Amino acid sequence: MKARKKAIILIDGSNFYFKLKDLKFNELISFDFSKFARLLAGKEIIVSCTYYIGAVRTDGTKHTQKLFANQRKLLAHLKKHKFLYSLGYLLKSDGKFHEKGVDVNIAVDILVAAYENLSDSLLLVSSDTDLLPAIKKAREKGKSVEYVGFSHRPSLAMIANCSESRLLTKEDIKPFIKTSK
Repeated sequence: MKARKKAIILIDGSNFYFKLKDLKFNELISFDFSKFARLLAGKEIIVSCTYYIGAVRTDGTKHTQKLFANQRKLLAHLKKHKFLYSLGYLLKSDGKFHEKGVDVNIAVDILVAAYENLSDSLLLVSSDTDLLPAIKKAREKGKSVEYVGFSHRPSLAMIANCSESRLLTKEDIKPFIKTSK
């Protein structure tokens, strides 16, 4: 009997959040990450699921305190769904926050998984082409890298460079959103 393949799921949090927001889904706290991971993995055994995000640091303003509190709720929600999280940081410049270190964390985890043979496949929920060098190395090491994107804003570069691609629609996402009644 052939052994089931092992999968690692990596979600670029900011990328994921803004793609969901485009589809009018704004509440990550109501998202069923466990069910979503099972859909992505199919028959593969899930080794780990990681959500990558920039850590909010409060500067004492009401805005950052609210962001910080909301992020803590999200991290607790992820933990409940047995997701790990990897934190980069947020840098404020010109009045806007920019994530730093998140792409590097994802790329390092892709390479570690490939070089340490932690899984057969990597399911990458990100349209960030900064990850292409790591994706290419993982594929050279014989790993399958599946790009999971969104049909309303696909990355042609990710489609061209990953082993497989899956483009999700609004209808595909609906079952993972818990609605309050």
